[in-house]
Amino acid sequence: MNAYTTVLLYAGWILLLALFYATPRIPQALLGQKRIDSWERGKEPIDPMFLQRAKSAHLNCLENFPVFAAVVAVAGLMGQIETISAIAVYVLYARIAQSISHILGTSFILVMLRATFFLIQVLITLYMVYLLVC
Repeated sequence: MNAYTTVLLYAGWILLLALFYATPRIPQALLGQKRIDSWERGKEPIDPMFLQRAKSAHLNCLENFPVFAAVVAVAGLMGQIETISAIAVYVLYARIAQSISHILGTSFILVMLRATFFLIQVLITLYMVYLLVC
């Protein structure tokens, strides 16, 4: 798998997370159980904690995706995509693991796992930058 494919799969993961927490809202709104604007920002959350954590995992992906995508794009522009392709996929694996641990709960072990997977992503991305610059 090359780095471009990894970026596409990362984007797909972001979309799946959005569907995961948003899909349960559709029948509630269509059946009149909740107003369509019940989930607006600035309002008290009404979703179960599980879905609130899924939304947080989704938003966290959105915060981190641009940096990863930029590194891959610049590698492509430099003609160096193969330099990072072998390791780029591990950023995606760590991202998926971080998202899953985020969704599962907030126990000490899950928070530590989440932080570990985040750190792995940061370190791999920094290493990719190093490989491209040096």
